[in-house]
Amino acid sequence: MSVTRAEQIVRRKWRLLEATLEERARRLWAGAEADAMGRGGVAAVARATKLAISTVRKGRDEVRAGARREDVVKVRRSAGKRPYEQANPEVWPALEKLVDPLTRGDPESPLRWTCKSTHALSAELFEQHGIRVSDKTVAKLLREHGYSLQAPNKSVEGAQHPDRNAQFEHINAKAESSIKRGVPVISVDTKKKELVGNFKNGGSDYRPKGHPTRVNVHDFKDKELGKVVPYGVYDVTANAGFVSLGITSDTAEFAVEAIRTWLARTGRSRYPKMRALTVTADCGGSNGARVRLWKVELQKLADEAALTLHVHHYPPGTSKWNKIEHRMFCHITQNCRGRPLTDRLAVVDLIGATTTKAGLTIDCVLDERTYEKGIKVRDAEMQALDITGDAFHPEWNYTIRPRHSSEM
Repeated sequence: MSVTRAEQIVRRKWRLLEATLEERARRLWAGAEADAMGRGGVAAVARATKLAISTVRKGRDEVRAGARREDVVKVRRSAGKRPYEQANPEVWPALEKLVDPLTRGDPESPLRWTCKSTHALSAELFEQHGIRVSDKTVAKLLREHGYSLQAPNKSVEGAQHPDRNAQFEHINAKAESSIKRGVPVISVDTKKKELVGNFKNGGSDYRPKGHPTRVNVHDFKDKELGKVVPYGVYDVTANAGFVSLGITSDTAEFAVEAIRTWLARTGRSRYPKMRALTVTADCGGSNGARVRLWKVELQKLADEAALTLHVHHYPPGTSKWNKIEHRMFCHITQNCRGRPLTDRLAVVDLIGATTTKAGLTIDCVLDERTYEKGIKVRDAEMQALDITGDAFHPEWNYTIRPRHSSEM
């Protein structure tokens, strides 16, 4: 059937107006056009607009009867339900109190620490407020209001020492001065203890698809293998590292023994004329500024090696600024990711195989000696030390000289 000129005009009008008219207005407009066309107008308009003939006919009849807008009780603009929150405005305030009770509701809310799923939130909304809502709707509401699952972020450092930045500047100045004078600078620290055995290690590694490395379900410490304690020495000048892998306790004696081993294996050969050594360390742990045994053991090292030791501690709570953390330990962690530490030698191999594009290399050895905890240092031993504090924070910055050798 050929399309008449009148139908073409109606079709063009319909394309322009369709999106702007609600349901009743469409019907009335189509009825008005059909009535204006006369005989056969209803069928022609129905073909042009794709509306049902009954709809066009009803619109024509309403137009002829003089339909008014106020005669219609309700106009349905579009199909579909109203947004849930718009129809139920009481839902979000109740849900927000459950999700964020500390700032939005009762701090003693039973869900403060236990509510982790949308299923639990849905059940609690009904139990506490009589609001019946599905877990999917709960998830949708949370997303719409900017909530998402997030892990805690370690970014609050707590109270800062007033001389925090000044100590950073002091350490930097001393390190630069040492390097200019040819004195080696090392950064030392203990890395996290690791379980040895067929246990899951954080991260992932490339494997054939569908064939992940199978490890133990439970991380119960192996009585024979136990844990290993990596103590690191990072040579700032040479961009080279050393790790002593202990098998007992992380004590000051173990920490200084690691430095002694670094000297014997690498330090002396790299710096044959060395008469002094600058050491930067954290303020706590086995190499802490208040640890008496740390200073006693350093004095023994200074006497044995005829070295003057310049020691500088980072302020409390700033261990992440220690260069060994972001110059060496982070790369070790990356290299060991996703691989079970099946035995001690496997740990030695993994650490020793760590390299970077910047040229970092790491030497790693296993220290199987036993280091006892709780060793007490008497006041007389402390008084016998040849230790001198700097003018600036002597508790953080001090020099230990050999008692029977000349200083550099």
